[in-house]
Amino acid sequence: MEAGQCSGSKEVDRPWAKLVPRDVRYQEIKIMSAEEVICSQVTDSSLDALEWCAIVRDGNGSAVIKNLSSTAILVDGNLVQEDLVALKNGSEIVAGPNRDGYMSYVFQEGHAFCQEAKGLKISLDAEHAKCSICLNIWHDVVSVSPCLHNFCNGCFSEWLRKSSTKPGGRHQSIVCPQCRAVVHSVGRNHFLHNIEEAILQASSSLKRSDEELALADTQASIISNILLGIPKKPSRKRNFAVANDDGGRVDFPCPQCGTELEGFKCSQTTSHLQCHRCSGRMPSRPDIGVPQHCLGCNRAFCGAYWLSQGMDWNEFNIICNPETLKPISERYTARIPGSVHQNNQYEIDVTERCINETGKTLQAVLSEWFAKFINKEIDMSNLQLNHPEAITAKTPLCNGCYEKLVDYLLYWFRITLPPHLYPPDLAGRENCWYGYGCRTQHHNSEHARKKNHVCRQTKGIHT
Repeated sequence: MEAGQCSGSKEVDRPWAKLVPRDVRYQEIKIMSAEEVICSQVTDSSLDALEWCAIVRDGNGSAVIKNLSSTAILVDGNLVQEDLVALKNGSEIVAGPNRDGYMSYVFQEGHAFCQEAKGLKISLDAEHAKCSICLNIWHDVVSVSPCLHNFCNGCFSEWLRKSSTKPGGRHQSIVCPQCRAVVHSVGRNHFLHNIEEAILQASSSLKRSDEELALADTQASIISNILLGIPKKPSRKRNFAVANDDGGRVDFPCPQCGTELEGFKCSQTTSHLQCHRCSGRMPSRPDIGVPQHCLGCNRAFCGAYWLSQGMDWNEFNIICNPETLKPISERYTARIPGSVHQNNQYEIDVTERCINETGKTLQAVLSEWFAKFINKEIDMSNLQLNHPEAITAKTPLCNGCYEKLVDYLLYWFRITLPPHLYPPDLAGRENCWYGYGCRTQHHNSEHARKKNHVCRQTKGIHT
């Protein structure tokens, strides 16, 4: 069973409820039958799916949850062991005894997200879900503020490009195509995206052709929230400042707002990105070939951009080290990161010894398994990164996403390693029943040492 799936009986055509993850990187879990066993990741760093709860709908339409895991779970802040606990729309469910490191979901009943076609007609007229630029149902919907009008990502991206390049654009603000109010920011709207999908599922005649959608996707350039020339709240880093004609100092949101670097200077309408690491700002320039977003998490990082603009991070405390966002091919790994193997130091030590037995360096092993990853010789479905199928040697990743990739490659190295390459004192080490997702390994050092946890789960899996 794949991560984020359910098993059960009496399946219906449409889900009657769903679990919405707090972390937007993970998929929603649709509940299709009257008694569903939820099988998904239980920790935000786990690779394997576990059956950890069951959600049941009784004859009166009420929902209850039953804990199937080996430890307690949290429901609306209360510990649940084996008792059946009632759920209400909006209940928070944590797949462990505390919130730290465990997946958190929000329970939503069917009427709350308009899956029924009849409900759609009541809750939202399709005419209110159309982009005022192309007059079609939203596609990859984005919302602008402060007016909160909504458009297709591709449509507004084109509007943004034309507004920024037309005569006088350097001195004009970006305005909303619908109401002409000045736009302060724009970002993708995941809630309305669910409504968009529900409308198209209920009314297939409103769907656009594959060619039209492909063209819209090529025009779309809005990945994360973008500020459109409006100063943001002060960050923990100081603004860039230059001297004015009166001998004083003028603060700017980013270095290129105050001075020209490499032939570019921000205008009043320049869109800006906020760096995830340092909270500083940089102009959004997707057309210059310099990475500004990590493909693995879609977050913005400024170090590589400012390096391309001739700024040395050692001299300016307003920019990040360029090492925070680098192509995979430019990274060299001399030691196994501490986050690998679920932070289990015993398993990290075992992996280091196994690599030594092969006579190869860590970097050589990673390069070998990355080549197998690129050639699709190993399964990439459980890699907790966005767009794993698009990853190449030139893909820019942040440090956190690169460590996740290293973790994944070393997992496959270990589970496929021939027995004779294990050190003799580890040859008879038994696999833990719960494998990679075992919780006991985090608080019981003896268990973490005696059992092998770099393996697949064998207990609680239905075949």
